[in-house]
Amino acid sequence: MYLPTVFQRFKKDFPEIIDASERMGDLCSRTGPLDEKSKHLIQLGIAMGAASKGGVRSHARQALQAGATRDELLHAVLIGNSTVGFPAMIAAYGWVTDVLEADDSPD
Repeated sequence: MYLPTVFQRFKKDFPEIIDASERMGDLCSRTGPLDEKSKHLIQLGIAMGAASKGGVRSHARQALQAGATRDELLHAVLIGNSTVGFPAMIAAYGWVTDVLEADDSPD
């Protein structure tokens, strides 16, 4: 799994904080009825609203791994337009299509 260099450095410097954050995330994820694909599509939308390139790309990859289709990812981006605005939606579209193109490329 791809992890940005800054995250790897932070994890090395503050492993207890990362551990606590990951435990909290796991607990929140397990607490409700949503399936993995739905959770990552929702998190993609939240990341889009936060203008988080890394978050959008990460949750696009994870949604794909959880069974999301190209059309589902793009629909998640498109429906964000009325909430986050056209410029943020276009940025997220670019980030998601980068992930989709990387996923389509041969290993």
